[in-house]
Amino acid sequence: MITGMSPYIVTNGNGQEAVKIYESVLGARIENLQTFADLPADANHSAPEGAKDLVLHAYLKIGEYDLMLSDNFPGSPYQVGDQVTIAIVFDDADESRVAFEKLSEGGKVDMPLQETFWSPLYGIVTDRFGISWQISTER
Repeated sequence: MITGMSPYIVTNGNGQEAVKIYESVLGARIENLQTFADLPADANHSAPEGAKDLVLHAYLKIGEYDLMLSDNFPGSPYQVGDQVTIAIVFDDADESRVAFEKLSEGGKVDMPLQETFWSPLYGIVTDRFGISWQISTER
């Protein structure tokens, strides 16, 4: 069962500023904000120096609605047109796998499903229509 779905904005190194603007202009409440400094120690996925204050993940509430945001991963190209994806959260890993596989048909896998420190199963897929989906499973 899907437990949540929201737009996910990717900023180009100015995520902290975006969060402050959305707080001020839209009355957003910060439910969670992690920076790249919060990444667990892992030689394969550490953030480069100078990236520690970039937003790894922000979860904002605007009224009843959810908005998620992160800065582009340091060193990765920032693609105009890829700034908004859709984050969808399942409560069952099998449902996450099925949705991921079906959305990848005719599309492309951007990040294979895998365990992360925030989810037992997470991946990113662009569907055949060019829409990017972040598939996640609740812990």
